[in-house]
Amino acid sequence: MAFVLLVEDEDQVRVLAESYLEEQGHAVLTAASKDGALAILQSDQAIDLLFVDLGLKDEIDGGIELAKLAVEIRPKLKVLYTTGRPVTDGTRARFVEGSALLPKPYTVEQLITSLSVHFRISPQPRR
Repeated sequence: MAFVLLVEDEDQVRVLAESYLEEQGHAVLTAASKDGALAILQSDQAIDLLFVDLGLKDEIDGGIELAKLAVEIRPKLKVLYTTGRPVTDGTRARFVEGSALLPKPYTVEQLITSLSVHFRISPQPRR
């Protein structure tokens, strides 16, 4: 089980991703904005992975900026980005080291594979 901070500004996508993660046995905290996520990151909540949309509200690369701040606050934090738009090499160069990208739309299987392959986080479905 992993403790995941999911940051997604689209309500329906956030609810779906949260259910995907919870079905796999992960504990999920959610935020709809960079400020909400920062408040959680500055708390004493356990967090293993930041799963963040690249574009948050009016900030085209708000997820990139959030991830940079997140790893300053929690240096061992793993980061999984997601987006439904094309990602250039220039954008990828701004990702935090050791992070990965999961393009939207994604299936639960693709999310599980991404967590397993990139971060060695295995599912532990609820019984």
